[in-house]
Amino acid sequence: MAEVIGRWDDVFGPSTSEVQTVGLALRGLIRALHPAVVEVARPGDRAVSFGHGPRKMKDSYAYLMPQRSWVNLGFYQGASLSDPFGLLEGTGKALRHVKVRDADLPVGLRELLVAARADRI
Repeated sequence: MAEVIGRWDDVFGPSTSEVQTVGLALRGLIRALHPAVVEVARPGDRAVSFGHGPRKMKDSYAYLMPQRSWVNLGFYQGASLSDPFGLLEGTGKALRHVKVRDADLPVGLRELLVAARADRI
């Protein structure tokens, strides 16, 4: 069972219902793939992190960050992930993200999440 630290609504509460729906779809996918995930709401970062423990950069492999009309599904070590579907965006040293605009999740997200988690085990 997932461990939850902090309040989801502190991060996603101010978002539109459409963005909240996308966030919940992504959260559901992450929990389905990793039932024992540790979920940490980080209101100061405006994100919710997912991983093996509470530490953002050491334990987490993914995060959800609501935007005005989409949700960024981010990967803390995304620059090292294989991306055969071409979903990842960003130019940082480590972080990459996917802009998810509706609850009909793009093909390839499952594979990215599985790879990101495997990278942190």
